[in-house]
Amino acid sequence: MKLKQLLTDDDAVSPVIGVILMVAITVILAAVIGTFVLGLGQNVQSSAPQASFSFDDKAAGNSDVVVVHDGGDSIERPQLSVDCDTGSEDSDWTDSEVTAGDSYTCQSVGGDDTVQVIWESDDGSNSQVLAEFEAR
Repeated sequence: MKLKQLLTDDDAVSPVIGVILMVAITVILAAVIGTFVLGLGQNVQSSAPQASFSFDDKAAGNSDVVVVHDGGDSIERPQLSVDCDTGSEDSDWTDSEVTAGDSYTCQSVGGDDTVQVIWESDDGSNSQVLAEFEAR
């Protein structure tokens, strides 16, 4: 056998490269199609902030309940509401972002009423009660 012919023989190289390219293209197409079909990246659920609230039904008067953001994550004002059980209220926090130390007063809360601090995601698809207080 001639050594020169052995070194220049590349008959099997083209089919091997072709198979590798076909497999690579198939994997890439499967990844792209899977991403669109499963909707990855579009349905990322926004999670509720981790915040602590306290309630004081003695500070503002007999029938008022003061809700205070004690600590944790800051929350954008449009995402936060307080339901004073006298009707859902879009609470008037003082700033556009509710941070530790900010407070809101629910007025005329009755003895059996429940006060809830409610967070809602930007698109409205997710909501969670962050804190709840039973008036006495």
